[in-house]
Amino acid sequence: MTQDQIILFALFGAVFAALLWGRWRYDLVAFTALLSAVVLGVVPASEAFAGFGHPATLVVALVLIVSAGLVRSGAVYLITRTLVDSARGLGAHIAIMGGIGGVLSAFMNNVAALALLMPVDIATARKAGRAPGLSLMPLAFATILGGMVTLIGTPPNIIISGIREDSLGAPFQMFDFAPVGGTAAIAGLIFVALIGWRLIPRGEHITHAKNPMAEFAQYIAELTVPEDSALIGQRLHELEEQAEKNDVAILGLVRDGKRRYGPQRATPLRAGDALVLEATPDALDEFRAALSLDFAEKDREKQLRAEGAGLSIVEVVVPDQSRITGKTAQSIGLGWRRRTVLLGISRQGKAIRTQIRKTQIRPGDILLLLTPEDTAQDVVDWLGCLTLADRGLAVTDTRKTWGAVGLFVAAVMAASFGLLYLPIALGLVVVGYLFFRILPLTEVYDHVEWPVVVLLGSMIPLGTALDASGGTQLIANALVGWTEGWPAWAILTVLMVVTMTLSDVLNNTATTVVAAPVGIQMAQGLGVDPDPFLMAVAVAASCAFLTPIGHKNNTLILGPGGYRFGDYWRMGLPLELLIVAVSVPAILVFWPL
Repeated sequence: MTQDQIILFALFGAVFAALLWGRWRYDLVAFTALLSAVVLGVVPASEAFAGFGHPATLVVALVLIVSAGLVRSGAVYLITRTLVDSARGLGAHIAIMGGIGGVLSAFMNNVAALALLMPVDIATARKAGRAPGLSLMPLAFATILGGMVTLIGTPPNIIISGIREDSLGAPFQMFDFAPVGGTAAIAGLIFVALIGWRLIPRGEHITHAKNPMAEFAQYIAELTVPEDSALIGQRLHELEEQAEKNDVAILGLVRDGKRRYGPQRATPLRAGDALVLEATPDALDEFRAALSLDFAEKDREKQLRAEGAGLSIVEVVVPDQSRITGKTAQSIGLGWRRRTVLLGISRQGKAIRTQIRKTQIRPGDILLLLTPEDTAQDVVDWLGCLTLADRGLAVTDTRKTWGAVGLFVAAVMAASFGLLYLPIALGLVVVGYLFFRILPLTEVYDHVEWPVVVLLGSMIPLGTALDASGGTQLIANALVGWTEGWPAWAILTVLMVVTMTLSDVLNNTATTVVAAPVGIQMAQGLGVDPDPFLMAVAVAASCAFLTPIGHKNNTLILGPGGYRFGDYWRMGLPLELLIVAVSVPAILVFWPL
């Protein structure tokens, strides 16, 4: 080996060791490795930050912003409101939610798709009287599977497309992943819906996982009747069927700024009337969207009762990159910096109520926060957490749903037919969302997952340097030598298994940056087309089902589902074996060697 190869292998070994240790966040590890490579002379200083302008990095950031616009427009409620029903059996619910999750994650980042659907799944489970842990793992796995279908569904696909462009001269197109990824996703979703969910352990830590926000579940709020509403003239009791369907209680009526006494069931509604309702935030927003009601005017209190005047109670789940991960509420100054009190912690379904401010927070924990009402979202954003059930009103602008969907579909079609380069198409969607105020300008950068951007921007130059130094050729030759005499399809299978194993314990982005160039070198060494090997890496890097650290979606459900580290492999191992068994023949059919 050359000196450059030795240095690069040592750096990658240090990166992988640090990621496995988990003491430092992955973006810090990757950026430190990049700077070390520059200082040691294996990455030219002029190319050190080329990864931050790489198309793969830009697409990942743009997809997250577009996903936020689709959420803000109410496109997801349009789907879930009509398809999700708590009266269904567990198997049917998992099949439908898994299908929705798979489709959504094909066209938006799969982490964002889970973030959208997880509160819906939890609320449905609670309405049905079952533990969320019985359905959250199938939903998380379904969103991971769906991401394999398109170029923008998951970061590994985006990275592989960029590496193909750098190495072979042309990127993969939007739906090039669909034949293989779609086949694997469909097989996986069928397994999850029919068999997989039955393999989830039924221990007390899952089946008895309680809602940590149960005592704060309901609040009272107002919704008003718009000027052009179809409800004008209807009597209040005529809304009760829809209210019951959405689990909303109608408590009374406010007219001309005054609360009318009594239930007012026979009172005809007028424009500007305010309905006084008791409901959970999700149920209230569904009811508002179903009847096209408006929020109360600014000079009227939106929330009439809460735990303390001017305060809001928020339930959030902690991702691995959160500001508070590995720290305590006291050490980050949650109280004096953000005027926020940590009320409780739920860890794997069990509430922690003692020494809360001094308890070190772990990824997957659920935090109960008491925060000033007007800064609740700022606190959540500052922490870098995911809101599960905000006790304030969920703002969904349903008037712009079809505009948001239309812009996104137009961009996808333009990129698919080669009319626009994908980063340009997605960039135009972001501009359109800002121009039409689908997404506020003040929020646009808040939705970019900057640790992932730093990870990608740092790893891409390192991967390029390893490839240029001949390091990936050495790895490829070693794998080919180990499998000497085997048919090409068997060697491709070995590459899938090795990549999938790495992805289970490492970040899938880091795994892809190393495995994709190795796949190209292996194919060239065998004298076959590299594309089948790139497809194998794409599928394998995305399928991390054995551990809660293999994929962010697995981490996000850890606390809400009440899972333990060893619960994942029971459904994950047979699912990974199935993916390999289905994907290899699909690759050979759609991307012949």
